[in-house]
Amino acid sequence: MNKRLLKYGGYTLAYGLLSFFALVMLFPFIYMFSTSFKNSSDVFQVPPRLLPYSPETTVLNDQVSTIYLMTVDGVEREMVLIPNERRDFGLFTTPENINPDLPNTSLNTVRVAVDEATKTDEVVTLRRTNGRDVNFDVYEVPVNGEIQRLVLASTPRLDKFVAIDDPNVVGYESTRNLQQSEYVDFRTDNYRLLFGEEVETATSTVRLSLARPLINTVLVTFGVVIGQLLTSIMGGYAFSRVKFAGRNTLFVMYLGSIMIPFVVLIIPMYRLMVSMGWQNQIVSLIVPWIFTAYGTFLIRQFFLTIPKEIEEAALMDGASRWRILWTIFVPLSRPAVATLAVFSFLYAWNSFLWPLLIIGEGNDANHVLTLSLIRLQNAASEEPNLLLTSAAIAILPPIIAFIFAQRYFIEGVTSSGVKG
Repeated sequence: MNKRLLKYGGYTLAYGLLSFFALVMLFPFIYMFSTSFKNSSDVFQVPPRLLPYSPETTVLNDQVSTIYLMTVDGVEREMVLIPNERRDFGLFTTPENINPDLPNTSLNTVRVAVDEATKTDEVVTLRRTNGRDVNFDVYEVPVNGEIQRLVLASTPRLDKFVAIDDPNVVGYESTRNLQQSEYVDFRTDNYRLLFGEEVETATSTVRLSLARPLINTVLVTFGVVIGQLLTSIMGGYAFSRVKFAGRNTLFVMYLGSIMIPFVVLIIPMYRLMVSMGWQNQIVSLIVPWIFTAYGTFLIRQFFLTIPKEIEEAALMDGASRWRILWTIFVPLSRPAVATLAVFSFLYAWNSFLWPLLIIGEGNDANHVLTLSLIRLQNAASEEPNLLLTSAAIAILPPIIAFIFAQRYFIEGVTSSGVKG
């Protein structure tokens, strides 16, 4: 019994720790997606909140009014503002509790309507820290049914509120001192705004839509993934199964191209694109990247694990190498193909430096998502809800792709490269 308890206790502790660290890792993504459904005022709420909230409203006198929470006679009520009906109140206290420098911060004050207090001829003179004297009027103030002689510290003008369920219940307060009644509200305004024709920020209106860049990114990613899969599968089969002179030497040279830094290739590739007339064109983001030495190496290593007897039997039955490749090798290599597809997808989707160089800042029609996100970051730096919404749009497709290909991805990582 004790062994069983220790066993399940260990499992519980292990899963608890794993769940905790998983939550810590996922929290930035949870907060990002949650913030994408907020407005700017909700983002800057103190203390910060995870879920998006919207103020509750009601219709009063044919007008939509925000509901506030106010304590009246010791009971918290839902109140609405009566516009253009303010009343002057006085903050009264004893002379020793007056703060002559900041009367609003005086201690032990009571709030009474000014018209309910009676002003006397008496004046209390106090000295500020700068050496100047200031006079405070003395009033006879009704407090808990008794008349007390108190000093008027300040006279705030407060808004009038009435209870929703009972209009006879009236309260006075400043709106900045009240808490709004709120409810959880997942708004999609940020997404509609980012897929419109212009983005209105707090300081300006920017003509920027993520619809066209998103389509361009999908097109580029699809072209790069399909191109790399085709070239890697055919190259991997040639280097693993087709015997020709200098095969291994050519493969080593091709594999060695991985060690060439990208910065070395930028200028030659850029001049090549310009000479072909592909500058500022979507095709320049696809064709140069449909060949990958890493993908060829990955598929080749996986093809080497397939028994030769299967291929020999197919050849004896009259199958061509092309048919053997697509009907035998490719179906058996789904883990490696899925792994390469995920890697290619992530690279093409997140590519930034090459699109920035070959497309440029001014060619909005051919921008990809990464370029538009940089522009949005500069234009809407004071709108974190828009920035995190754009980040969610950019991150969501790779997450979905990884979730669907996770099984093949993990299987490919564990099984590739077994045989050299």
